[in-house]
Amino acid sequence: MAKVAALGCEPVVGSLVASKKREYRVTNRLQEGKRPLYAVTVYQCLEGGVIAVLQSYIDEDKDESFYTVSWACNVDGTPLLVAGGINGIIRVIDAGNEKIHKCFVGHGDSINEIRTQTLKPSLVLSASKDESVRLWNVHTGICILIFAGAGGHRNEVLSVDFHPSDIYRIASCGMDNTVKIWSMKEFWTYVEKSFTWTDLPSKFPTKYVQFPVFIASVHSNYVDCSRWLGDFIMSKSVDNEIVLWEPKMKEQSPGEGSVDILQKYPVPECDIWFIKFSCDFHYNAAAIGNREGKIFVWELQSSPPVLIARLSHVQSKSPIRQTAMSFDGSTILSCCEDGSIWRWDTVATS
Repeated sequence: MAKVAALGCEPVVGSLVASKKREYRVTNRLQEGKRPLYAVTVYQCLEGGVIAVLQSYIDEDKDESFYTVSWACNVDGTPLLVAGGINGIIRVIDAGNEKIHKCFVGHGDSINEIRTQTLKPSLVLSASKDESVRLWNVHTGICILIFAGAGGHRNEVLSVDFHPSDIYRIASCGMDNTVKIWSMKEFWTYVEKSFTWTDLPSKFPTKYVQFPVFIASVHSNYVDCSRWLGDFIMSKSVDNEIVLWEPKMKEQSPGEGSVDILQKYPVPECDIWFIKFSCDFHYNAAAIGNREGKIFVWELQSSPPVLIARLSHVQSKSPIRQTAMSFDGSTILSCCEDGSIWRWDTVATS
């Protein structure tokens, strides 16, 4: 597999001057603690900036620190919380009965990200420090596929994402500075088999996917967040920018092709790893924090890129590791290294 770093047209770089202002203000702030958390808490964002605590799960291992959490569904529609972190164990929590549904053991090191397949929300991906990505069935507890081996990552995998419409395709990225695109098409019979499997999960014939269909060296440093934007990919490295690019694959020649870097979204003071951006449901906007506690909100459906908000608060000085945007982008949550959670809401215009 050859690494691909061919560049097409000159990319368009966004300006850090907010040309389309969207006003946000801080409406709430929570302090969860001064140390990494071993609990998973479910909040509800209500009107007027209210944040209500609905459920909280304390892990039995006090050394656990959860790095990532994702909503999933059982086949009957039961909402499940899937969480993982430093211990490398994935906890699947049934939010309906407030009990542990399943525990997945398989990764050899910490888990950096978990993502859910929106087309089949019983499927989740986990990206790990052990240099692998795993596909799990939360209904049966089966590890279906392991993406690792001869063509896999050569350092920690920091982020992973399902393609929004191509159910066979995923993308992963990590500390080897690459973004890899994988196909599950030839293994899909095993995915389907995982839903009807009646024997022990440990007896399922888990398959290794050793070779990605595409490898891109878009960045020259750690790549800690990647998301599909249609057939394009947005990826972020520790080089103070998010890059939007198009993988141009040759279907008859896996591993070959080119990359067109389309746009760049600057993010100042974002040169530490494990800072992840988020998007609203329709991918109209993206929000990302930095190590100074500031948030940059970019409009995604425009060229050149348009910065629509630059948010800061005098008391927000800690690095923002992750953000979350509401369905329509009107609410942004930022999770900081000091254990604080900030809620920002758009200001109504008259």
